[in-house]
Amino acid sequence: MMTNLFSTFDPSTNIINLSLNWSSTFLGLIIIPCMFWLMPSRINIMWNKLNITLHNEFKTLLGSSSFNGTTFIFISIFIMMLFNNFMGLFPYIFTSTSHLTLTFTIALPMWLSFMLFGWINHTNHMFSHLVPQGTPMALMSFMVMIETISNLIRPATLAVRLAANMIAGHLLMTLMGNTGPSMTMSLIYLLIIGQMLLLILESAVAMIQAYVFSILSTLYSSEVY
Repeated sequence: MMTNLFSTFDPSTNIINLSLNWSSTFLGLIIIPCMFWLMPSRINIMWNKLNITLHNEFKTLLGSSSFNGTTFIFISIFIMMLFNNFMGLFPYIFTSTSHLTLTFTIALPMWLSFMLFGWINHTNHMFSHLVPQGTPMALMSFMVMIETISNLIRPATLAVRLAANMIAGHLLMTLMGNTGPSMTMSLIYLLIIGQMLLLILESAVAMIQAYVFSILSTLYSSEVY
């Protein structure tokens, strides 16, 4: 029984005295398509098409000056986020992407690596990003301060955006579900329809948020070349 509304997102909940909540993060390893069939399966074909599409998308954003294989970092992030977002839509499965513990742990080291690479190898290019082209002389000092602050908060915005969107949808579904016992039978039918529509919306949000997280990470990395 829930003690408060946010207990749904409590990672300390134990099942048979074992903390198995975070295990959903690694369940994707079990269903990775097998690559050793003589003829590829439909799942394998879909998986390869998804990887090729994402590779072309990220390669366009990174530009021709990027290192070979850089896109695989962002493809891996997209698939990991997509899988964990979808896992949270199933009953009794812990939503790991609704916690800053996971999202910030991915966003911060990735942003730090971009910054260190850029400032060490392309220092002048990084300084040029602090003052956008065409900025008046009187506003240059303010633009440097604004660009520095916006750059520093990038890992926080990446992490909070994903976690907040996942929490918001799950809270709405929890609130609607908790009103069921106090409703009449005719209203319960409407509630079920509303929950189904909300579940479809959350499925779209799961895909969009994974895509946004990986695309923004790609854009941040493209600025350091």
